[in-house]
Amino acid sequence: MAEHAELLAEMPAVSRLSTPERLQHAQRRRQQQLKKWAQAEKEAPGAKAGAERKRGRRRKSSSSGGSAGGSPGKRVTFPASVRLLEAAARHDAEEVRQFLESGISPDLCNEDGLTALHQCCIDDSVPVVSVLLDAGADVNSRDTELWTPLHAAATCGHLRLVQLLIQRGADLLAVNSDGNMPYDLCEDEATLDFLEGAMAERGITQERIEEARAATERSMIREIRELARAGADLDAPRGHGATLLHVAAANGYLEAAELLLEHRAGTHCRDEDGWQPLHAAACWGQ
Repeated sequence: MAEHAELLAEMPAVSRLSTPERLQHAQRRRQQQLKKWAQAEKEAPGAKAGAERKRGRRRKSSSSGGSAGGSPGKRVTFPASVRLLEAAARHDAEEVRQFLESGISPDLCNEDGLTALHQCCIDDSVPVVSVLLDAGADVNSRDTELWTPLHAAATCGHLRLVQLLIQRGADLLAVNSDGNMPYDLCEDEATLDFLEGAMAERGITQERIEEARAATERSMIREIRELARAGADLDAPRGHGATLLHVAAANGYLEAAELLLEHRAGTHCRDEDGWQPLHAAACWGQ
């Protein structure tokens, strides 16, 4: 994963990219993260110890005149999520199918909530997407930024995947953490026409769209009130160390932010990147 200083340094350049270019940039970052994660698992103390024991057994077997292979011992293995995501990233439909038939869940994800279905919708890998959906993958799974596979496919302009996902029950009104629905992010004309046509066929009106956009903030407001009644810590860190006030500020949830401030939520709390709620609000122009 890129270091924080590196990410900050490239933010001005990223902000000038188009939406498809930003997604491609994010895809490269996520692929790098997946490789580093797999490497970290490989280099973990337990994995290293296992490898040393295995080499020791081989040396012992060789010195005593036995087979170089010796008796089967413990092997270094990667978590199922890493193996599934890696196979999906290689677009190996047959290997993905074998993993799923062995009992691995199609909805396993990495630390960012990225599932194999998300990855394949970014990569336009229709065969692997079909395998995953046939195995029961959640077509509306969400990563840590609340992106669904349909968000990814629509943003990239992958028409065939958008058609397949909607056919399999993808939520056209899913809202990500930036308040965007799949059609908001689509810049490909043919794909956007299909999305808007599908929304019209399902009787989705502007009123329903606005209701869906407001649902996330309403849910947050309910949670804040429940936490306040229970005397819970409203500044408790969540994903990446962000507090509820960070989330409200970044998304322009004015009512939720006002409610948090009424209950004396901390305005100087910092997330894992050192950002305060004011930074989040200013960054997104809220």
